[in-house]
Amino acid sequence: MLRAVGLAALAVLLAACTSAPAPVPSPAPPPPDLRKFTTQTLAWSPCGEALDCAHLTVPLDYAAPDGKTVTVGLLRHKAAKQRIGSLVVNPGGPGGRGTATAASLAKTPAAAPLLDRFDVVGFDPRGVGTSEPRITCRTAAEQDADRASDVESDMSPAGVQKQLAETTAYGAKCAEATKYGKEFLANVGTRDVVRDLDVLRAALGDEKLTYLGYSYGTQIGAAYAEAYPRNVRAMVLDGAIDPAQGLVESLVKQAAGFQDALNEFTEWCACPLAGSTEAFQRLVRPLITKPLPAGNRKLSFEDAITGTFAGLYARGDWPALKAALAQVGQGNGRTLLAFADDYYQRDRDGRYSGAIDAYFAVRCVDHNRLTDRAEITRAHESMLAGAPFLAGGTPDTSELDICSTWPVPPTSAEHVPRVEALPKTLVISTTHDPATPHQQGVDLAKQLKSALLTYEGVQHTVFLDGNACVDRAGITYLIDGTAADTRC
Repeated sequence: MLRAVGLAALAVLLAACTSAPAPVPSPAPPPPDLRKFTTQTLAWSPCGEALDCAHLTVPLDYAAPDGKTVTVGLLRHKAAKQRIGSLVVNPGGPGGRGTATAASLAKTPAAAPLLDRFDVVGFDPRGVGTSEPRITCRTAAEQDADRASDVESDMSPAGVQKQLAETTAYGAKCAEATKYGKEFLANVGTRDVVRDLDVLRAALGDEKLTYLGYSYGTQIGAAYAEAYPRNVRAMVLDGAIDPAQGLVESLVKQAAGFQDALNEFTEWCACPLAGSTEAFQRLVRPLITKPLPAGNRKLSFEDAITGTFAGLYARGDWPALKAALAQVGQGNGRTLLAFADDYYQRDRDGRYSGAIDAYFAVRCVDHNRLTDRAEITRAHESMLAGAPFLAGGTPDTSELDICSTWPVPPTSAEHVPRVEALPKTLVISTTHDPATPHQQGVDLAKQLKSALLTYEGVQHTVFLDGNACVDRAGITYLIDGTAADTRC
């Protein structure tokens, strides 16, 4: 910013010295005409008990709205009485399906007051789930093979080069296997999801948006608040992401968040096989060279780490995680592998939802790109310093390598959101959230001038999960707009 101001001042000074006429600034291009999208009639049809489904048509590229179109999958549960409007929901990811979240909320007792007053509408962001086209990279067999390989554990020069070759090939596969290829990948980021969200608001007939976003869904919400602040009615952002954090910083802090959750788990567990970080490492490091039998598959070291990640997301999963780690000590990796399968969204028939491919495709265009190998190595070291339980393999660091050679450039960059005329929003952040550490929620609340609800616990996202204090505060806010800083 300072450099830009300096250059502008210099230009004015030179113009004065030469007596040349001041240049006339070019007029800003008019915004694209999106009326054919914002006024579309959604063709709802039954797709379950008290549920309707539809597809929203949006431009593939908002810079060329008269060109190709893509669709966004929708699911709705209609308000039972005294309808206020629509409550649009997204579960995060990137790669999470809002349609599945809306269907789940329709059966959630804690959500009953919202089901009375709102049409609960879930959307699958472009490229995800029931949206078309869907981001596609690896086949199921290729994904299984990648998980079984512990190439990430080889940090020798040759191992690093092999990792880089594999991640470069991965990006190329995404461009080749996804319909519209690079053109689509260049338009799947949060920038474009936010534009789709405003088209959805208009097509639903809502003058203003009421929104519930979890995890990455909070990033969508914050970006929408910046782009369309006057179109916001109310927003709950749970498991908040700080949009000012760069890719490296977010991964380093997330790794530390999982270490914090593991520390809480080991204190609770008091079990000999996973009663400390050192004990956990002694349990899983042998898998680097000798994977464990897990039914007709095997549990690799990377899957053991990923399965542990998955088991740390919510305290309610800790008894099952404890049993899974005990099984590993007995030579059986089946349950911990099931945790990893759940994380990767692999079903019992071996099919993947595509969420992991969508995750990388969105993250790689949402952040400034890091290509310097020395910086990437330092980032890996920082992750391990803050999360020693990862030593020997760090699943999420492959993201840095994948994004460094991604086939399309970023369309967004991390920054503090600039919001004006934004109504009061509500950020929910958990003190020991492993995936989105508490401070991120504190920071986002300051940036958006939101009310901050702090939940004291070990859990990733909590609203409508049965905590009466949190649920009461969030529901009251969504219905009547009342929100204040509080702790639950």
